Amino acid sequence: MRVERGRFVTGSLMRHVVVMALSGALGLSFTFLIDFLALWWISRLGDEAMIAAVGMAGTIQFVVISVGIGMMIGAVALVSRTIGQGEASRARRIATVAVLLTVAVQATLAALIWVFREPLLAATGAEGAVMDHARTFLGITLPSMPLMAAGIVSSSILRAAGDAWRSMAVTMVAGAVAAVLDPVLIVWSGWGVAGAGASIFAARAAMCGLGLFFVIRVHDLLARPAREDIRTFLRPYLAIALPAVATQVSAPFGSWILTREVAEFGESAVAGWGVVMRLTILAFGGIFALSGAIGGIIGQNYGAGRPDRVAGAYWAALKFCAVYTMVTWALMAGLTGPIVASFGLSSEGEAIVRAFTHYAAGAFIFTGALFVANATFNNLARPLWSTGANWFRDGVLMLPLGVAFTAATGAVGVIWANALANVIAGGVAAFLAWRYIRSLNRTEAVAAAAE
Repeated sequence: MRVERGRFVTGSLMRHVVVMALSGALGLSFTFLIDFLALWWISRLGDEAMIAAVGMAGTIQFVVISVGIGMMIGAVALVSRTIGQGEASRARRIATVAVLLTVAVQATLAALIWVFREPLLAATGAEGAVMDHARTFLGITLPSMPLMAAGIVSSSILRAAGDAWRSMAVTMVAGAVAAVLDPVLIVWSGWGVAGAGASIFAARAAMCGLGLFFVIRVHDLLARPAREDIRTFLRPYLAIALPAVATQVSAPFGSWILTREVAEFGESAVAGWGVVMRLTILAFGGIFALSGAIGGIIGQNYGAGRPDRVAGAYWAALKFCAVYTMVTWALMAGLTGPIVASFGLSSEGEAIVRAFTHYAAGAFIFTGALFVANATFNNLARPLWSTGANWFRDGVLMLPLGVAFTAATGAVGVIWANALANVIAGGVAAFLAWRYIRSLNRTEAVAAAAE
């Protein structure tokens, strides 16, 4: 099975969006299922300090993951656009450069954080037993970040080629490995947090191996590394990837701000916030997957000169986002009791989880709109707009809203602050993205009339 000319340039746009988003959701959910399962099995040990530690460590590790996702976005944009233009050989060379650069950057960043993990944890609010557990967890999991990076980029290259199911399988295998190893290493062996770290390392290694196998052996979408290719494609790749990285890093920055705010209320509040963060990523995998799903579709149609289909894909993604959020919100509200009970949270942690599942989860309609807008900007040669939209949310809105809401309502205020920031930023970004897409269609109409 070799890469063909863009499969997204024909056929139903809604079908493309649903298939790519749901397959991406399954795959992405399995990626984050690794962390969720680790947190759940740790909760079986009945120690909220361990839960809080994994939550804080995850906030710091989220920075490295976000950099990898940003570089992945650059790969999707260039590879999908090149496939849409019918240049498979060029797409292979771009994909190779993307994999090499992403792994190198992830290794460097993970090494730096590994060295300075203790002061970073202290700045996040960790101390005592929480500090000890979090330091151990990061010490084991950070060296696996280059493996995760190779897996994520391989999965994104498969999505850019339109192979939704193999892309999903890459990340699903990681979740399957974690599901088997977590109870063995965390509970039965008595390793606790160290066992969680070892399980995550193994899961990421499996994801890396399968992803590279599919990209190389099935699609032939990696070429032999060449210095000439790095010189040729480095600049256009970084022109998209660097703003995308800056965009993605805003999310862990916003999470770090809210984690610092909630840390003032003790271990129980931090444990509840940690559960919310893992639950958010797991339950709303379809929304988080929208950026990758819509990115390949927009990129191929933009490369093929079809701005009308770009507009159709944009609206199809927004509709999917609304329906997915409403269904997930209803399910989460109904399952709040079992979720809280399974993690053994005390009253303050329970209040934070309930505020999210019963009320704030609905704001993910706007979070999804922000992701769709970001994918639009990244794939239509406006990556800095995406950066501006995310930093408006996390760098401008999050701190004042977090301070104001926690002062007024206590620890649960982080939930309201996060929700309102997403509503404002998502609404503004979606409006700007649609205006830009309309301008592309007007330009196309004028060009057609001139001919």
